[in-house]
Amino acid sequence: MHASIRKKDTMRKLPLTITCALLTSVCVLVAQDKKKEEPKTWEEKAAARFGDTPTDEHKKAIDEAIPSATAVPMSPRKVLVFYRCEGFIHTSIPFGNYALQQIADKTGAFTVDLADDYSVFTKENLAQYDGIIFNNTTRLVPNKDHQDAILDFIKGGKGIMGIHAAADNFAEWPEGIALIGGIFAGHPWTAGGTWAFNLEDPDHTLNAAFGGNGQWHKDEIYWYEAESFEGRERLRVLMSLDMSKPKNIEPLNNERWKDKVEDPAKVDVPVSWCKKVGEGRLFFTNLGHNDMTFANEKVLQHMLDGIQFSLGDLEADTTPSSEVEVKIVPAPDAPPETASN
Repeated sequence: MHASIRKKDTMRKLPLTITCALLTSVCVLVAQDKKKEEPKTWEEKAAARFGDTPTDEHKKAIDEAIPSATAVPMSPRKVLVFYRCEGFIHTSIPFGNYALQQIADKTGAFTVDLADDYSVFTKENLAQYDGIIFNNTTRLVPNKDHQDAILDFIKGGKGIMGIHAAADNFAEWPEGIALIGGIFAGHPWTAGGTWAFNLEDPDHTLNAAFGGNGQWHKDEIYWYEAESFEGRERLRVLMSLDMSKPKNIEPLNNERWKDKVEDPAKVDVPVSWCKKVGEGRLFFTNLGHNDMTFANEKVLQHMLDGIQFSLGDLEADTTPSSEVEVKIVPAPDAPPETASN
């Protein structure tokens, strides 16, 4: 009797075993298909990452934040906006591209061509442009001819602007790192946080957007590899993290970062800067990680003024910060109830 029961139990378990085996096989096949379907090329990755953004609602918010041009262009200006990534792909890229196109259309300060292929970096092609904007590009690997074309472009009198992850490029090209001013070493101040910013020299042309006040802003902020960062000896720093605020110090007490600094209150974290490069000009801002940073009117004005400076249409002092005495205006003690996005 017991043997018969055991036989029936075995018969009952057999279909279940087969079912589990079939389910496992299906899961394996699905996983394999999914792996095959994962985007591999830059174009596939970009399409998957960006989706259908910005939406109409996003565009409306950006449209309402478009600033006015500070300067009248000395001549018609044409700008190349480059947005390819070999590393992390920021979802804010299409927001930035759209904002730059709208700024161009509504102000007439310049026209825009978008590009994501290295083939645009030839001396012959770049001759038609007055400026290059690196919009959240990451880990770019231009070849020697591309590198020469970019350096000749700015040293010869043209302009380059970098947005946020433009400081996460050219790891194998030291001159490219120096061109931007440094290279990414981490972001203790994460995208979900609202951080305090010093305004360095409120009377500086490229700080006019902020009305002479330090700011609180929600975005991701980098610091830079010490070996490559050009610092205040070569850069005119325009904004920096306000390390007098406990909110900005908190991330440096995290296990990941606390051993990297002796005194968090003394950490110097420049955020926006400008400089001369040969006969040309560079403007960089680390703002622009978050999508809706491109719907912040003050930030867009800061960027537009930086672009017009880089194009040569807006005069701005590029004396390195170490060589001048400037008034530093800290952020208010606490962020406003509705912090900027």
